[in-house]
Amino acid sequence: MKNQMDFDAVIIGTGFGGLYALKKLRDELKLKVKAFDKADDVGGTWFWNKYPGALSDTETHLYCYSWDKELLQDLEIKTKYVQGPDTLKYLQKVAAKHDLKKDIQFNTAIEAAHFDDENNLWHVRTETGEVYTARFVISALGILSAPNFPRIEGIKDFKGELYHTSRWPENVSFEGKRVGVIGTGSTGVQVITAIAPQVKHLTVLQRSAQYSVPIGNDPMTPEAIAKIKDNYDQIWHDAKNSAFAFGLNESTTPAMSVSEQEREVIFEKAWQTGGGFRFMFETFSDIALSMEANIAAQNFIKKKIREIVKDPKTADLLTPNDLYAKRPLCDSGYYNVFNRDNVTLKDVKNNPIQHINENGVLLEDGEFIELDMLICATGFDAVDGNYLRMDLKGRNGLSIQDHWKDGPSSYLAVTTANFPNMFMVLGPNGPFTNLPPSIETQVEWISDALGYALENDIKTIEAVKEKEQQWSETCQEIADATLFSKSESWIFGANIPGKKNTVYFYLGGLKNYREVLAGSKAGKYVDFKVGYSVKSLEQAAC
Repeated sequence: MKNQMDFDAVIIGTGFGGLYALKKLRDELKLKVKAFDKADDVGGTWFWNKYPGALSDTETHLYCYSWDKELLQDLEIKTKYVQGPDTLKYLQKVAAKHDLKKDIQFNTAIEAAHFDDENNLWHVRTETGEVYTARFVISALGILSAPNFPRIEGIKDFKGELYHTSRWPENVSFEGKRVGVIGTGSTGVQVITAIAPQVKHLTVLQRSAQYSVPIGNDPMTPEAIAKIKDNYDQIWHDAKNSAFAFGLNESTTPAMSVSEQEREVIFEKAWQTGGGFRFMFETFSDIALSMEANIAAQNFIKKKIREIVKDPKTADLLTPNDLYAKRPLCDSGYYNVFNRDNVTLKDVKNNPIQHINENGVLLEDGEFIELDMLICATGFDAVDGNYLRMDLKGRNGLSIQDHWKDGPSSYLAVTTANFPNMFMVLGPNGPFTNLPPSIETQVEWISDALGYALENDIKTIEAVKEKEQQWSETCQEIADATLFSKSESWIFGANIPGKKNTVYFYLGGLKNYREVLAGSKAGKYVDFKVGYSVKSLEQAAC
């Protein structure tokens, strides 16, 4: 192995996290930095997820960076919620304005990263065999980037068009085609709603019925946009000091503290306003905590489904029977889609897919569905998926697969024990929030930690195993106090067969999380294991 250092830091990924990390480390810490991305442009999740209907359920004015005030004033706000293509354009604009692409190597997947104990360097290998050394590695892989392809017998035999929403190609045509969609989570709801008017016939293969509310994605008036841009300082202050950073008026009112009639009025107002997170967290304070409150929210949405969907049997299939305690969904007319003559709903939980052949899908009861196109809207191997697919080794050759054999873990979602000088953006057990403010919080902490290490001649900084375990326990305790932990959801890894159902997020809110990170910084990282250089130790001895 070569011992000469090529870069101070290598960054993996160029979405929201990777771009900001590159900006901070290169321009503020003045480090020699190189970022790598397997895509041919910036954007991360939004580069790959170009499926029809792709949309963030964070409002446009908060699905961006807060650190560039010029860009905030130039931000194009067309609708209340931002469309996927507009997010990609925004990130491309950030990269262009700050000349970030000159330090990014595109079309380059990172295959391996091994820590060299003797020289305290990371050896990073690309899929083409190039090897670079760096003192620090920043993984900005994203929590929703490793595709989860369904494990269905015969799927590779399908001769029609087969797509996964997270790897969507350009210029897909739906006209005159019989299309099947597997998956009815957030992505599935979006793509189903978008393509239903375009296809000859759409078959929705539903395993789990979903609670979804209208998104309310109205055009923004010039007056509303001006008000936002005039008050950005306060908007960002409030967002970063809230639980979820969605710009909500997070409710402090328990659902059962008001009458049934008043609850209906509040729910109806939220339904008409739109927004999944608004419906769950702006109506009442305890929908995710109290079974009684949760059932009240469930019943309201169930009533709406039966009012919207004309066919009672279809309405029954679309009505969930579990808790309203997964990632809150919102849509642009999802339930109305099933009133169309060219849309059929199949319940593949009770009548599973037996196998797929070259012409379509065979269900267990013998029904065969002929298809020209099959779309897998089956989500991601979230949070740790991309880590586990990499040859990543820390101290003494410890692989990340062995380190996380009982489930992914971290200390403060930015470091993990036995992987010195490796920092994660959106690592396991990070805050469950609107992501850009959480990303900013983590990148700024990482930059500060690196700056401290450089100023104090610290060679290595790494998480302590006991601290990591304590953080996992804290995250689990908070999750167990909510109803989220009692529902099968990707936010606990339940969407991946064989994957341990465990805590993947810190549900204590962004404000509290920011305070924890600030405390670590103020304490000069005494909660970490640090390794000083020989020179520094000699000076201390004198």
